[in-house]
Amino acid sequence: MKDANNEQGFVVFDHVQKSYDGEVLVVKDLNLSIGRGEFLTMLGPSGSGKTTCLMMLAGFETATHGDILLGGKPINNIPPHKRGIGMVFQNYALFPHMTIAENLSFPLEVRKMGKSERDQKVQRALDMVQMGSFGSRRPGQLSGGQQQRVALARALVFEPELVLMDEPLGALDKQLREHMQFEIKRISDDLGITVVYVTHDQTEALTMSDRVAVFDDGRIQQLAPPDQLYEAPENSFVAQFIGENNTMEGVVKEIKNGVALVQLDGGDLIDAKPINVSKAGDRTRVSIRPERVEYNRDRLHKDAHTLKAEVLEFIYMGDIFRTRLRVGKNEDFIVKTRNAPDQVRLKPGQQIEIGWLPEDCRALDA
Repeated sequence: MKDANNEQGFVVFDHVQKSYDGEVLVVKDLNLSIGRGEFLTMLGPSGSGKTTCLMMLAGFETATHGDILLGGKPINNIPPHKRGIGMVFQNYALFPHMTIAENLSFPLEVRKMGKSERDQKVQRALDMVQMGSFGSRRPGQLSGGQQQRVALARALVFEPELVLMDEPLGALDKQLREHMQFEIKRISDDLGITVVYVTHDQTEALTMSDRVAVFDDGRIQQLAPPDQLYEAPENSFVAQFIGENNTMEGVVKEIKNGVALVQLDGGDLIDAKPINVSKAGDRTRVSIRPERVEYNRDRLHKDAHTLKAEVLEFIYMGDIFRTRLRVGKNEDFIVKTRNAPDQVRLKPGQQIEIGWLPEDCRALDA
């Protein structure tokens, strides 16, 4: 993974806002700096502002306020076709009446490139996505996955320094989508290009990115490498949106030595790491990942607070066991444990105690 701080500022959003009606801001004061060669993903639910940001960078939308810079130069007033940016869309946007080779040659013709150089670049781009022998076919003769490879090759054929991708794998089936995730990441690493990728699929974002910007309500809620985003969410929205998560509500009783003692609404006491709470009396929503919950007392600190739970479901999933518990009034408390020879197999109706290390449980905003 590249260090995004090595060369910040190849793409910069400087106090960018966007409104379609002059009243409601769909992008609110966006400040974002993307390093050269970085793979940055904009992740968020529908309507969060991520696609609007990509479209402003591409030039298909104009910023209501603020500047967008590419390589240190403002590009707000430069039309899309003069920005030198490669684009890959979910619907491929290939010309059906042209062959694959002609589709790839088109952006080179627009750039007034000679035929022999064009042919060379087209072949190289097709080879790059393992479609070298498909140049004479038309898009209608290809599968969805093959068309997506061609769309990727067309975005790369004129060797842009920046490629934008808008939900490019949304139309593919799960297996092919996962294969293409690694393929796109490999190609972007090999070529050293900067990629700005938009998706609402968190697995895709975590798998492919150097950093992920999580959007909600027109703002970046957190910008971090994938592991940090998952392990250390900064607020309740990020904790809920990224991966599976157990949450419980309560009140902070005290904060001592970097540990918050939280009284849950049901009365139980638990330990958590204080993130968005600062004092006794603060309402909080605590967050704990399913794989960090233990029901083996030997693995917990002797002073750890534990909660009583009832097993509702114990599901074998091959590499893991997924257990659904009733904890207080919550009937959807999930625990994931590795499938190991010594793993205790639980039964529905069984009463158990669960606990965790305080640093794995985060006291977030209520």
